[in-house]
Amino acid sequence: MLNKMIAGILPHMPKKLVWLFSKEYIAGETLAQAIVNARKLNAEGILTTIDVLGEFISTLAEAEANKKEYLEVIEAAEKAGVKGNYSLKPTFFGLLLDKDVAYKHIREVVAKAAFHNNFVRIDMEDSPCTDREIELYRKLKQEFPGNVGLVVQAYLKRTRRDIEGLRDLNTPEHPVNLRVCKGIYVEPESIAYKKYQEINDHFVDDIEYMFQQNMYPAIATHDAPIIEGAYKLIDKYQVTPDKYEFQMLYGVTPGLRKSILDKGHRMRVYVPFGKQWFGYCTRRLKENPQMAGVILKALFKKG
Repeated sequence: MLNKMIAGILPHMPKKLVWLFSKEYIAGETLAQAIVNARKLNAEGILTTIDVLGEFISTLAEAEANKKEYLEVIEAAEKAGVKGNYSLKPTFFGLLLDKDVAYKHIREVVAKAAFHNNFVRIDMEDSPCTDREIELYRKLKQEFPGNVGLVVQAYLKRTRRDIEGLRDLNTPEHPVNLRVCKGIYVEPESIAYKKYQEINDHFVDDIEYMFQQNMYPAIATHDAPIIEGAYKLIDKYQVTPDKYEFQMLYGVTPGLRKSILDKGHRMRVYVPFGKQWFGYCTRRLKENPQMAGVILKALFKKG
């Protein structure tokens, strides 16, 4: 209850105050800052996935501008020699306004990445977007089989069925590449698992199914029990390090991140940047009120 109250208050605090906490988890407000921080991670042996902060938009003009920004991001990151790929949210390109326009914009971004022999991850958003984003991925995967991936959320009851439904796209040369995460959006109990252990169990089961099908799981978690479960599956199926990766958020659990890397596993860090960092952080607070207490403590420590 207290955390929910704090989560409701923090978005109304001065941005400078909230930035004291947020700057540890955002790679910067500018592309130049994001590239510098991505290269620092590369120096530690960590791959990256760069993301421009921002989600829902209200005009197609915004979608056009966002596409142009992503093309600039790819050009600059490739020129700088960043070892990593790119993530994007389809609503940032107008998915809920005009899905055909959104597809054209995202296709152009994927084509740009493919030109550089690189890869774009299509993020999964809340449940009204799920079918549209799977459809988008299917269409792009057929044209760019090795240059595009998707995200699935373990807490959704439909997820296993969705993964099974992508088997026709899976080939030895270009396996289906899915970032598996718990899921952060507030969804009704009718469509989403709510209990911690229940979500964890489905997360690990999804990874196991992907290994069985020779798909490529990007295991996106900071939860030690899931990581341990993944280790056991890697040993069980004798999966080589080029057939999967672990992923974490920028600035979160660096010690755990290093332990995974030290064991010889591939690690990729999500590198979000942009002027919309405030909205990103406050939305995450609403979705995860338990983070509010942690943030408040961090603010006082910084003071």
